[in-house]
Amino acid sequence: MDGDLERQLRTTIKEAARLTATTPLSGVVEAFEGLALFVRSHRGKELRLDTFCDACSLVSVLFNCLGLAFKFAEMEYVAKVRDLMEASKIYTTLYNVLDRDVANRTGLDLIRALFEQFLSSNDYSLKNAATTAYSRVCAPYHTWAVRTAVYAGMYTLPSREQLLLKLHETDQTAGKKMRRYMNAVAPVIEYIDKLYMSRNISLDW
Repeated sequence: MDGDLERQLRTTIKEAARLTATTPLSGVVEAFEGLALFVRSHRGKELRLDTFCDACSLVSVLFNCLGLAFKFAEMEYVAKVRDLMEASKIYTTLYNVLDRDVANRTGLDLIRALFEQFLSSNDYSLKNAATTAYSRVCAPYHTWAVRTAVYAGMYTLPSREQLLLKLHETDQTAGKKMRRYMNAVAPVIEYIDKLYMSRNISLDW
């Protein structure tokens, strides 16, 4: 049963990667719904590191759609995914690699917070949504120089309409998919947090 679930997850993420080329949100949502199903049903089965990395790599497309303002976050996130990809040649599971830092969790949470703010009002600008999301999730852990650069870059963010165009979505379809991502990523983040706690590693992100 566990083997079937793992094979199903790998197939889902492969299909999600193909979707991301044309509709980035669809691909990310499919991948994280697959991860969510696995972590909810794993019953002691550990999540493979390479599978986790394959899903996380799809999220970088979303950072790219946000342009210069989130370039630092994108670079940081992509570097973490790349490091974990390399680590997957040595470590089999996500649990095994915890000591090397799984800061991807912060990137996933940043996208979740951004979507949450984006959906809070049809009139809410992307700049306001991004500023609030960054302030809550990342700013407390970034240096003054990085925070200053990110906040300055917020003025270069695309408009709400331009972002939807880049994502190949309408307001309605984007809203549905953003909510699906938010629902799917929550148990994945919780799973990562529980792994850290099981190793007595601080969750001070």
